[in-house]
Amino acid sequence: MTTPANPTTPSSLPASLAGKKILLVNHSETLGGAAIVTYRLMQALIQAGLDVKMLVYTKTSRNDLIDVVGSRFTRATGFMLERMQIFWYNGFNYDNLFKVSTGSFSHGISSHPWVKEADIVCLNWINQGLMGVKDLLKLHREGKKLVWTMHDMWSMTGICHHSYECDRYEQECGDCPFLGGASRPGDISHRMWKRKHEVYSQVPVKFVAVSTWLERRARKSSLLRDADVRTIPNAFPVDDFFIEPRRTVPVLEPYADKKIILFGAARIDDPIKGVDMAVDALNYIFDNYPEVASQCVAIFYGNIRDPKILDGVRMNHYHTGRINDPKLIRHLNSIAKVSLSTSLYETLPGTIIEGQAGGAIPVTFGRGGQTDIIDHLNTGYIAEYRDVKSIVKGILWALDSDISRESLHESVREKFSAEIIAGKYIDLFSEFYE
Repeated sequence: MTTPANPTTPSSLPASLAGKKILLVNHSETLGGAAIVTYRLMQALIQAGLDVKMLVYTKTSRNDLIDVVGSRFTRATGFMLERMQIFWYNGFNYDNLFKVSTGSFSHGISSHPWVKEADIVCLNWINQGLMGVKDLLKLHREGKKLVWTMHDMWSMTGICHHSYECDRYEQECGDCPFLGGASRPGDISHRMWKRKHEVYSQVPVKFVAVSTWLERRARKSSLLRDADVRTIPNAFPVDDFFIEPRRTVPVLEPYADKKIILFGAARIDDPIKGVDMAVDALNYIFDNYPEVASQCVAIFYGNIRDPKILDGVRMNHYHTGRINDPKLIRHLNSIAKVSLSTSLYETLPGTIIEGQAGGAIPVTFGRGGQTDIIDHLNTGYIAEYRDVKSIVKGILWALDSDISRESLHESVREKFSAEIIAGKYIDLFSEFYE
């Protein structure tokens, strides 16, 4: 797919940004949540009149405004070397192999011609071989204005992408719980913390958190508490979503008269998604509210590594498997009554926003960006953290609620529309030239 040429710069665009070239950097443009929202940001900024391109490590589209760095060989080599390094440092433990990154064998981007011509470089998710923190120094020395949009916690910790309950990032890292028996005060997490601290002291970066929860964590961190940090949520294509079904799906026809409780994830049984608590909540409703349960069906979509994970669900349920068609996901949200998420941590959960945009009522925990999306008891339900009975209470409330689907859809527009988010980034970019 080829993106049309940039539109004429609108009169509302600050004069200081006229002619400025913006480069977004992310590991991919389609693979993963950060990739999708970064691509959406590019589209929003182009629509606002900016000259924007995107540089990735793994390209899957044919968009002429997206280019790739490195060869397939160099990308694979860097990725494998970093994983081998982590495997060595964590005592040969597979469990947490992808919960941490070092950036030690990164390819870097400074030699790419689009980087050389860029005025502002906006980094996004840059791990698994694309960039390391040392590359910030190169970009700074070449005169690039730097923005780093944080989709997880890696920029504020030594090596982990999410710290879970660990608060060592508030000091200097070390004794890293993700390194298992190989952790110690001076381990790789502490050495990476020191490297980041040294680079941040030399390189001015404007950090963007995609949720207020992530910004609060950044302000607690020893690395970013004194940095320029603000919250700008991800742009969301609200007009692509609809609140009334526009198609029929034969396999779902048997559930046409049921209230649908929708649970979706790229991988349902990823431990961070907390599907076990969703199962427990659905079973509690089945056992204690049989009349309610008889009116409902739980629909799960996404990959599952352990096919037995849903065997214990006693409520009527259906697993669609992985869905590659975004139109089908929009359809599911347009027919669902409840959008359920029991994730332990989410920076800004896309499935909840998608559910709300489709008119489904979100029920979830509040440990993450959920509170930026949901106005408790008005546009959804924020359950007590890790409390299954609180999730049950939220589901029952949502099933009985008469919140209009239109109001839920419009609440997404008010917070996450492309125009609003592009405007916030334009204000940020303008600060470089004040």
